Amino acid sequence: MRAIPGTASATLTDVPDPEPQPGEVVIDVAAAGVNRADLLQRAGHYPPPPGASDIFGLEVSGVVSALGTGVTGWRVGDEVCALLAGGGYAERVAVPAVQVMPIPHGVDLVSAASLPEVACTVMSNVVMTGRLAPGELFLVHGGTSGIGTHAIQLASALGARVATTARNEDKLARAAELGADILVDYTVDDFVERLKIEGGADVILDIIGAKYLARNVSALATNGRLVIIGMQGGAKAELNIGQLMAKRASVSGTTLRPRPASGGPDSKAAVVTETVARTWPLIESGDIRPVIDSTFPLAEVDAAHARLESGDAVGKVLLTIG
Repeated sequence: MRAIPGTASATLTDVPDPEPQPGEVVIDVAAAGVNRADLLQRAGHYPPPPGASDIFGLEVSGVVSALGTGVTGWRVGDEVCALLAGGGYAERVAVPAVQVMPIPHGVDLVSAASLPEVACTVMSNVVMTGRLAPGELFLVHGGTSGIGTHAIQLASALGARVATTARNEDKLARAAELGADILVDYTVDDFVERLKIEGGADVILDIIGAKYLARNVSALATNGRLVIIGMQGGAKAELNIGQLMAKRASVSGTTLRPRPASGGPDSKAAVVTETVARTWPLIESGDIRPVIDSTFPLAEVDAAHARLESGDAVGKVLLTIG
């Protein structure tokens, strides 16, 4: 099969076809999502977890073409999408069956590739870790990213008020269309002061990391929860523990890619199950829709990576493969 191994050159290469191991399915890939983790891996900063494929790609959609021993619930010919630890930029991929999801009704096969990573990330961090409740105030940084566009819609569908940051009026207008109530242009305004007017954020989903740590804690409400999922602004910063204690607040840092496929409440299987149970009905009802910025053929991976790295994309960038 053709695939793009996760090296700096990102060259389309012939590699052996995957064979399903026990508990795995093979998917003939229709499309793969492009994520910042792919850019980090290409730069040599985010190697795949031990045992995972070194081929780029953390999510795909496609058609089941083979079943490993012990797999139940899936059949050859099923149209699916899947969360991966690697291997998505390829014509075929083997994946644990517990990380495979049905395609929500009303979503086409290619667009479904935009869902696994963002839906599972937002469910695991905003709901399972952040415990966002109806009526609470939720802040997501980077509201027009793939994560941001999905997080705004899910939080709004759950009955929360939604605040977001973005870098210009056009992007903020797109965020408002998705359900954001409080819009902050971070190049002009201070999100901390804006959130303080609202009484502080109950849950903050942060992709920036060190650069925003102190300001995020300042923006939290009493009993607020800050969940950090990215380090675009660095990995080390000082934490004012006194301020955190005074607010009875918490700071969590999580990743999705290295988690085990199964084996407990923090496993990918648990996240996938919760996502299908809680997010898929909201997609099928129209409360959440996939937001696709652009699609590129697999051979144009450089252009797809450049589009994501530019910061101009609104929603997901996809590679079409099948």
